[in-house]
Amino acid sequence: MAKYLYRLGHWSARNAKLVMLGGFAVLVAFALLALSLGPAFNDNTSIPGLKSQAAIDLLNKEFAGPKEDGGQTRLVIKAPEGQTLSSETSQAVIQKTLKEIVEDTQVKSVAGPYDNQSLNADKTIAYMDITYKIPAGEVTEASREHITAVAEGMRFSDWQAELTGSAYVQMKIMGPSEVIGVLIAFLVLSITFSSFLLGVLPIATAVIGLGIGLLGVMIGSNMLDIPSTSMALAAMLGLAVGIDYALFIVSRFRQQLAAGYSSRESIAIANATAGSSVVFAAITVIIGLAGLAVVNIPFLTAMGLAGAFCVLLAMLTSIILVPAVLSAVGSKVTASSGNKWLKTRKRMNANRNRLGHFVTSKPWTIVILGMILLGVIALPFSHLQLGSSDDGLKSTEKTERRAYDLLSEGYGEGFHSPLIVLAVAEGDGDFMTNVSSGLKNLEAIPNIGTVSPAIPGPSGEVALINIIPATGPHDKETTKLIDAIRDQAPDILEKNHVEFMVTGGTAVNLEISQNLSDALPKFCLIIVGLAFLLLMVVFRSLLVPVKAVLGFILSLAATFGFVVFVIQDGHLGSVFGFYGAGPVLNFLPIIVVGILFGLAMDYEVFLVSRMREEFKHTGDAKQAVLAGMGHSGGVVTAAGLIMISVFTGFMLAEDPIIKSMGFALAFGILFDAFVVRLLIVPAVMTLMGKSAWYLPKWLDRILPNLDIEGESVMKELERNAA
Repeated sequence: MAKYLYRLGHWSARNAKLVMLGGFAVLVAFALLALSLGPAFNDNTSIPGLKSQAAIDLLNKEFAGPKEDGGQTRLVIKAPEGQTLSSETSQAVIQKTLKEIVEDTQVKSVAGPYDNQSLNADKTIAYMDITYKIPAGEVTEASREHITAVAEGMRFSDWQAELTGSAYVQMKIMGPSEVIGVLIAFLVLSITFSSFLLGVLPIATAVIGLGIGLLGVMIGSNMLDIPSTSMALAAMLGLAVGIDYALFIVSRFRQQLAAGYSSRESIAIANATAGSSVVFAAITVIIGLAGLAVVNIPFLTAMGLAGAFCVLLAMLTSIILVPAVLSAVGSKVTASSGNKWLKTRKRMNANRNRLGHFVTSKPWTIVILGMILLGVIALPFSHLQLGSSDDGLKSTEKTERRAYDLLSEGYGEGFHSPLIVLAVAEGDGDFMTNVSSGLKNLEAIPNIGTVSPAIPGPSGEVALINIIPATGPHDKETTKLIDAIRDQAPDILEKNHVEFMVTGGTAVNLEISQNLSDALPKFCLIIVGLAFLLLMVVFRSLLVPVKAVLGFILSLAATFGFVVFVIQDGHLGSVFGFYGAGPVLNFLPIIVVGILFGLAMDYEVFLVSRMREEFKHTGDAKQAVLAGMGHSGGVVTAAGLIMISVFTGFMLAEDPIIKSMGFALAFGILFDAFVVRLLIVPAVMTLMGKSAWYLPKWLDRILPNLDIEGESVMKELERNAA
């Protein structure tokens, strides 16, 4: 592989203008196609085989009404202090508000509080439902500004008016907070390279690759069912790895310049050596993300493939476009910074070797303290609770969070966790009488708030019952209520000849969370097994892969433990911008496993491959560890800081889903790169000594040689020079 990448690097350097023009042309072509097709994301998170999904299918068949494709916004209102919504003054204000809402030509219909009968018990809180003529994702900013102005007008009259709904609340993929992460990455790169020009280069090439990747995902949404959250995941991942991959290649380019090679030759060597590591790293991340398909959850598979596509684009950009850009700016680099870079490298190597000498001098202490630290952080993982995100986890500064709280105040927490029970005839007797008898069996179940009268369907064999729990969607008692109803269903069927089926958004989300929780161990086992096989091929060793896998498991457990501690248990939530304790996002653990697997193996390869190269030359295991820390420790440090910076930018986002993904990945990199790879790994390698590189001869003969270090290319160059 290294030889092909060497030739590719030479070709890109020779044809720099053509390559850069081609990259820009691909970006423009994707942009034009994406604009012509438009996005068509599908946020359906159903899973085949769910009990609740079968009930939804029956519900849609039996109670099918006119299909509503228009986006909806809900305006939640509360009367001024001392007034009720039934007074003449309040009715006049509401009628005036309804007239103002329909002034927007995009509004199809409005259901006022007297039409939808939404007045609460004391008639102080109600809501209006606005339906648009177009889907939620196509509702214009002008329409959102119009309804915002209507709400502001009510607030000026001492009313409380808050907005929520799919047509109003829009997910922002990139915002000011994400830009902060990119700026920090730029500072890290500029310091690493002692050059603002080379600090910009990895970011610029990463942005181009990311742009093509995101546009490709947008185009793909017209052909596949891709959820909108895929864009956020693909954006943070594509940007982070794109910068890191370019960093590896540019860093090796500078090393070759300092060693006396020409600019073009340095580019080709960098592409052959660091580029090989980039390709391997990208493949591991892609495998981890594409491996999400094994859990057989469609929306998760789509998210994984979207992320994998952006990682693929980041890798191709790094090995094709980065060499071309380096060729274009290479003269500026060699003219002024060759000797300076060499001195800087020597100084940085000396500083890094302080850490290397410290770790190798006290390996037992480092290993024990590191394992205790991560083990303690991992403890909360034992009570992980998965769930879905909603407006109740947002900041109170957001109108949708205030609308959530206002609805809870008016109708109870259970308003956000409604359940639908379908009663299906399964025997003789009067159907509705049997349903009523069956409902009496549910009266003894605790936590049921209100139960609506059964509504018979057209067939006369299905009835619909709405149940409002006394607790909210994130409360464990709500889960117990669903389980209790399902546990009672067989007895009701036997005694009353009616089958009770539980569904609704809350039931579906809880069942999805349970399925994802059940799939996590299976996915982890696949990933761990794959990591062992890949590293055994790369390092020609049995113990190094075992050490790497155990380190990955340790950092993964610490990551989940800290996520549970902050997000679920509510500790330090205000420090990291979380505004209330709630369950961990149901698909977050599997996503984090897939991503951290690839990134952890990335750092492992970059660090340990240098140790292997040194050991093959000297046979000194301790010196090999020092060489690995000295030559690659700084690059791994910079790469880790860049990853953390980018993910932190997403952690500062407003949307709870994006925030939780950014938070988990930022601390996952912190634990893996800075505790496991830079401390525990070299300490364990020191303790293992020469045995770290043991591999049976028969196994060595049958394993393929991937030449990740580009050893064949360097040997050929040395022969040619001789």
